[in-house]
Amino acid sequence: MIDFQGFSKISRLSRNCIVTEKIDGTNCQIYIDKNLNIYTGSKNRWITPADDHYGFARWVVSNKEELLKLGPGRHFGEWWGKGIQRSYGLNEKRFSLFNTERWSDDLVRPSCCHVVPVIKEGLFDTNMIFEALSLLEKNGSYASPGFMNPEGIVVFHTAANMMFKKTIKNDDIPKSKLK
Repeated sequence: MIDFQGFSKISRLSRNCIVTEKIDGTNCQIYIDKNLNIYTGSKNRWITPADDHYGFARWVVSNKEELLKLGPGRHFGEWWGKGIQRSYGLNEKRFSLFNTERWSDDLVRPSCCHVVPVIKEGLFDTNMIFEALSLLEKNGSYASPGFMNPEGIVVFHTAANMMFKKTIKNDDIPKSKLK
């Protein structure tokens, strides 16, 4: 017998979305289990200080006590700065959390973490997307003020629980073809 598969719910397009700066670094995660053990990962694998990814696992170990404030669960973000992709004119590396709704408050977020900057928020509208891109092109990076070559934006559609990216340059070319 063939297993029945129902059709999934379709999200309404005219719902809230959050437009953030797409930082050009490397995707990483911190996983904290219920016993407060911390694990680190890159986009594709678990990492350790001995088998690291741009120094992220070593940074997590050295900031463990502060990072425990994140609490149990998966915490995704961008590891970026000196020596990673665009470097953004920084002399250090930073970890910027993706969950802007949870971590935007400096008093709640671990002091060693940043959060990706929100550029626009509201009902989905393509004009809002183009306005956010225009603001980045005109003003430069919100994550690293003064850096005038930001990558683009990420649009998080809250009803669909999906993210979409749009880059300022070469948006029509897959990243694999740019190298």
